[in-house]
This record gives sequence, C-alpha cells and structure tokens, in this order.
Amino acid sequence: MNELINVEVKNDTQIVSARELYKGLEIAQRFSRWVSNNWSMFEEGTDFNKCTSSTVVNNGGVRQLDDYEITIDMAKQLAMMVRTEKGKQYRKYFLELERKWNDPQEVVKRGYAILQNENARLKIENQAMKPKALFADSVAASHTTILIGELAKILRGNGINIGANRLFQWMRDQGYLISRKGTDYNMPTQRSMNLGLFKIKESTITHSNGSVSISKTTKVTGKGQQYFINKFMKMNETA
Repeated sequence: MNELINVEVKNDTQIVSARELYKGLEIAQRFSRWVSNNWSMFEEGTDFNKCTSSTVVNNGGVRQLDDYEITIDMAKQLAMMVRTEKGKQYRKYFLELERKWNDPQEVVKRGYAILQNENARLKIENQAMKPKALFADSVAASHTTILIGELAKILRGNGINIGANRLFQWMRDQGYLISRKGTDYNMPTQRSMNLGLFKIKESTITHSNGSVSISKTTKVTGKGQQYFINKFMKMNETA
C-alpha cells in the first residue's frame, strides 16, 4: 500500500497532521476556515490535539504554523466530507490502515511491545498456559479496541469454539449487551460500561443527499478482551 500521508504512533494511537491531510485533500478554503467549519463535531484530547508544524518560507527561513495531530478515525471522517476523488482515495487509505491496525495479531504484537518497554516481567508457573497468559496480559496493556467479531476470532484461536453471532447472543444473555430491540440493541449495558469492558465508537456519516447521521459501534477495550478471554478459558476448563 503506497503511503499517502505520514502516519505516526503516539500513546498507541495512529495520528496524522491535519495540515498534511488538508494539503493532500486539496481543500480550496483557508486552513483556519476548514478547521472552524469541521472541528466542532470532534473532541479535543480524544480525536485531536493542538501542535505546531513548520514550513520553509521564500527567504529560506522556517515558519512555525498552528497544526493538529488527528486520529485516523477523524481523518477518515474528514475525508468523507470532501466529495471528490481525493476524498474517496484518502478514505479508502484510512480504512485499510484501520483494518491492519485492528488485526488481532497486530494487537498482540503492540501489547507485548508495551510490556517490554516497561520492563514488565511475566511470572507464569504453568508453562502450558504461558502463550495464553502472555496474550491476555498483552491485550490488557493495549489501548486498542476491537470489534466483538474480532474477539470471537481470538477466542477461537485460544481453543474456544464460538463464532461472532453466538458471542453476541451470549453477551446479551449474560447482561453485557442490551437485548431489547431498538436503537440501543447490542449496545453495552451500564454494568459493562462501569466495568470498563466496552467503548462506544460514534462515526458521522454524510449521505449523498447532504444529510448526516451518527453510527454507533460497540468495541471491546483491552481490559474487556482480557476479561472475556479469562472468563471463557475458565469455563472451558470446567466444562
């Protein structure tokens, strides 16, 4: 995949420069106007943070510019608002970045790297359980959230015979997800949110007729991944 924009990783989050995206999307209006028109739907500290970037001016000097570090999800949504081929190109690029970033194997690699950087030592008495314990500790250290369907794949990789539909049903039956039909169907219950097992990801969708809607997706936190993996492993051992 050819690199369209420079992507950095800070605090286990992929970020890009708003100014670099602005330039790549070939936005006609001034950068400051583009920001004021589109930033209101995003949250500082979660979706973006202020920073500075630099550019070389005509006399060879360096000029500091106001900039923003924005998440890949925010960048994707900004690209969706630009109804041009450039917007489609960048949106597709960011979707592919998200897919690779959320791949379960990549989650494990990043989680393990965090443990190494913090000089954490895993004390495992049962050698046979070492791979599973390593995985559980790794995802707990990661800030990356994953879809419930991806959690089902991870569980199958750890010897648990379950698919996405059965996992959704089990979570509804056990009171982790809302089972009542309606707009909150399959959203986390208050109990699950209090335990820190899930996060709700909201995405803004701009339709061809100009209308805007909000899509909500339930995602499993690193803590939630460890919680459910340990729970199913214990259930599997006692079955």
